[in-house]
Amino acid sequence: MMSGVSSAALPHLRPASTSASNATSGLQPAVPDATDAATSGFRIDVSQVKPLQGAKPISVADNPVLRDLMATNWLMTHDTSATQAAVSDDAPQNTYARVKVDGKVVATLYNGGSSTMTNAAAAKIGNLQDPPGLSGPDLAQWRADTYAELLGGTVEKAPTAITQSQWTPRQSSSATYSRDQLDAAFQAMLAEGQRVMAQQQAPYLATRARSGTSADFSA
Repeated sequence: MMSGVSSAALPHLRPASTSASNATSGLQPAVPDATDAATSGFRIDVSQVKPLQGAKPISVADNPVLRDLMATNWLMTHDTSATQAAVSDDAPQNTYARVKVDGKVVATLYNGGSSTMTNAAAAKIGNLQDPPGLSGPDLAQWRADTYAELLGGTVEKAPTAITQSQWTPRQSSSATYSRDQLDAAFQAMLAEGQRVMAQQQAPYLATRARSGTSADFSA
């Protein structure tokens, strides 16, 4: 369904007050108020600061769930077998038909069976239940005919419409990886991060080298 975007009211911005306080006769020295005096007198006794007992840094490698989640995401973004050209169901080249009312398009059907429509059309159609077992172009045809009947419009078949026999259902993109694949992906992810960090540090290290100083980033 094609939903409209309502304009949000912009917040009212009020500038900081620029009014000056009433001046008394003659110049008077600035006197800090009580809050400033209290703040300026606050000091931290470093000798009383104690290290946090029992604190232990946690690495991602120590969290199996987070570790596998990051490795899975890395595999999915680097999986060359998943780089096939994927066109969304509602792409223009997948249009099956359009429903028009008074010459205006109020609903668009796609070869996969999905549809989009205006808010007004959706309000008239309501919660329409699809017949069980229909999918692809067959579902698109049923929806187009039903929408046209409910809206008092006509169906205009698109040149890109295909038949049911020509339609191929979209394959699921979910993937399951083995323990070895997840471990290898995590190590590759760490190596990639180190390479990026080295590239980012290279200009700084070169500048330090030219100035005759050195820095240790191994700590």
